[in-house]
Amino acid sequence: MKINLSNAKKIKTLKGFGGSSCWWSTGVKNEKDAEDVAKLLYGDDGLKMNIYRYNVGGGFEEGNVRVDNPWRVVESFMDEDGTYHWDRDKNAVRMMKKSLDTGNVDTLIFFANSPHFSHTVTRQASGGFQEHFSNLPRENYDAFAKYLIDIAEHFIDEGYPVKYISPINEPQWKWGGDYVWQEGCHYEPEEVRDCFLAFAKELERRNSSLLLYGPESGNIKDFTKEYYSLLSSNELIMKYLDTFAYHSYGSDDNLEEKADFGKWAKENIKTNRFDMSEWCELPCKHDTKSIDSALIMARIIGEDLIYTGVDSWTAWVCANQLDNAIKDDGKCYSDGLLTAKDDFSEYYISMRYYAVAHFSRFVLSGSESLDIGFNTARGFSLFAFKNNEGRYTLVAVNNSKAKRVIEPDVDFDTAEIITTTQAEQLKSETVKSKKITIEPKSISTVILK
Repeated sequence: MKINLSNAKKIKTLKGFGGSSCWWSTGVKNEKDAEDVAKLLYGDDGLKMNIYRYNVGGGFEEGNVRVDNPWRVVESFMDEDGTYHWDRDKNAVRMMKKSLDTGNVDTLIFFANSPHFSHTVTRQASGGFQEHFSNLPRENYDAFAKYLIDIAEHFIDEGYPVKYISPINEPQWKWGGDYVWQEGCHYEPEEVRDCFLAFAKELERRNSSLLLYGPESGNIKDFTKEYYSLLSSNELIMKYLDTFAYHSYGSDDNLEEKADFGKWAKENIKTNRFDMSEWCELPCKHDTKSIDSALIMARIIGEDLIYTGVDSWTAWVCANQLDNAIKDDGKCYSDGLLTAKDDFSEYYISMRYYAVAHFSRFVLSGSESLDIGFNTARGFSLFAFKNNEGRYTLVAVNNSKAKRVIEPDVDFDTAEIITTTQAEQLKSETVKSKKITIEPKSISTVILK
């Protein structure tokens, strides 16, 4: 298979890869584990990710919590009377600091799944008592903005390089009703705009260095284009909205849908960044230890970078719960890069970790994503990049049971091939052949030298 690199067109200059600290980071209870996990995720010998999404919890009051999973009830820095307690959420804060200490994090985002519980109608951060009903009354938009900006600016004062705040997460989902499983808040499109406007006004009043990020729509369909239309119609919002971000759920097997959205984004989105800020396999059909889980994740990363044309790609939770990793009741959470017991007394590297590694360790920030005119077909996908030195890197995802041979059309002396299969992970070899073999059921990063 000939690979057209010589005439490949640049898509984007990439800004990197990341993960969310949501839920799991509160369970890392000792410093040694925090250091080890930070190195695995953000260290030079780990994933070397550079984007960190810190979850600002909405808090709770005793006796008024409907979420039954202790990982998903998140402590807030603020009491309902407005008093701040900066010693709270200490495990998650330490995890953030250890990750920053690796020296690789250049994008720190503070995001909220819900406003503070005291701002909501239900006095719960898990959504309304009815589905698709906003739990944040309009009269509390300003209070929510002050609260989240207060927290971000406190951490800036403490030396944390917080760049973005993201006040809304997946606004179109129902977030509430009879069953709730995490923090969340529904917003209608006009409510998204008005909430962002309250934040922009507060940032303007403070002359803050913070920028807005979002609105982190749950997919590329529904109201995503409408969100952008409404946000971009307001000059003050656009002064602070540096990044239009969405989540890549619901289009895993529809490449044409992704490409169409990417074309729209290229023609319409005028923010500095266009980010894919959250994805995991939903529902989680594959075991944490199965190569199949890594194959789908690697394919989705590549498709979002190339066909949707995003600037960066961020995974959902960096760790999922061991006790919930494999279930038969439809509530399977095998979505993390690591799998851990609630207190991190035991954890292991999941196969999805290696899917991210094939990109984040070898396709560094500043690399160009390339259009090589190649469409995924018959279980084989190929994605191409070019680094600052002009060196080409290819990521091949072979989900078939047959070997594939690729032949790049540019000059190179050797090719370093890093391969992950069910049996071996990140195995490296160097070949001189111009024809490069990609193993069955594998992810391979190929660096041409």
